[in-house]
Amino acid sequence: MLWVTAGVAALGLVVALEITARHYGPPGPVSDQLKEAVFAPKPGPLYGGLALMSVVLAWPQRIIAVAAAIATDAVFLLVRSAADIDVPDGRFFGNGAVVVMLGYAVIALTRRTGQERVLLLKGVGLGLLLVAGRKTGDNWLLITAKTRPTVLDQYVATADHALGDPSWLAGRLLRAAGPIPTHVVDLVYAKLAVAAIVVALYQLRHVAAERRFPSHHLVRTFLVIGLLGPGIYMLFPVVGPVFAYGPGASGTGGLHWAAADLWPHTPLPISPPNPMPYDGITPRNCMPSLHTAWATAIFIHTRQGPRLLRYAGTFWLVATLAATLGFGYHYGVDLIAGVVFTLTIEAALRALDRGWDRPAIGLVVHGTAVFAALLVAYRYLPMDMARHQEVSGSLLVLALASVVYGYVRTVRLWDPPAVAARQPEPQPEPV
Repeated sequence: MLWVTAGVAALGLVVALEITARHYGPPGPVSDQLKEAVFAPKPGPLYGGLALMSVVLAWPQRIIAVAAAIATDAVFLLVRSAADIDVPDGRFFGNGAVVVMLGYAVIALTRRTGQERVLLLKGVGLGLLLVAGRKTGDNWLLITAKTRPTVLDQYVATADHALGDPSWLAGRLLRAAGPIPTHVVDLVYAKLAVAAIVVALYQLRHVAAERRFPSHHLVRTFLVIGLLGPGIYMLFPVVGPVFAYGPGASGTGGLHWAAADLWPHTPLPISPPNPMPYDGITPRNCMPSLHTAWATAIFIHTRQGPRLLRYAGTFWLVATLAATLGFGYHYGVDLIAGVVFTLTIEAALRALDRGWDRPAIGLVVHGTAVFAALLVAYRYLPMDMARHQEVSGSLLVLALASVVYGYVRTVRLWDPPAVAARQPEPQPEPV
């Protein structure tokens, strides 16, 4: 009943987003996804969704599904070329993945029964959710820009003095590092979904053999983060230092709306903050940092993997933090809020599977309280935080550390480390 209720709520949200998005002009997530079964698709994890769906299939079926998707894309490409249809760059492939996933949904409903039907529908739903999640996120970002004409960047930037303005420092360091480190962290930032798909495929590698999904995996955490995060954007609209105090992400066009041209070379002066107007295009997607939240989730879910996967999860988290700060997309306090946000969600999802015992309830309540306290402090106490940097900065770090420590301690209670069985001592042979 819980997951049925969650599904109905998610469906209601998607319908609401469809209606709202059409009110502001572009198509909503449902019509956009159906359109990509025929028209040139937007860049996105379409084949990643097909890969997630294929975890419920045996290897011969996976090969057939991928081959069918590639063949379908080839047919679409030939038809567009013959009809001289102009296709934007990067939109040549992807229709086949959507068509194959929808085809397997039809197969599940018409050719499968019982548990086999349920398992195949779950696989199809998982793949389509990944694609729909990207489109739903795009619609959310548009709505934040259209419905929140003023932003609270001055409040967050002032509160960020407590941490020593890390975005300003990281921006200067990244520029001094040269083009290679900049390109690497930019690639990591842009390909977060690819890393998530790799980790999810590792976690779901036994689904086809066991005929069931594991009780908890990365995709669940990703979807919940993406579902709840934009709601916080609506409550706390922030565009980021490169927009509020710099030229914007792609040139000088953002200077018209910026409070001043300060990022990243000029330290931000301490002055009373005020809400500031901003354009109706730039998403208000900084508080909390969902890139940090998702990278933290990847880090958590790679801890039980092989050494290479653990190293990759650590690298992805560090590089994502460097990108979010170094490119001026986030303030330091955004990152703290993002980590607390993820750990609280992860704890709640795991508690749903194993049961709400006292440590689980305490951790979720504590994480929620810390997250709410952070937002309140950023909004109503930024000047006090800026004037007393040593105290407020220490409190921010302690608040984050308390949630991290609580999560690690609770997880160890849930999953105690395996202890090797003691080997019996050899007994002397009787004389």
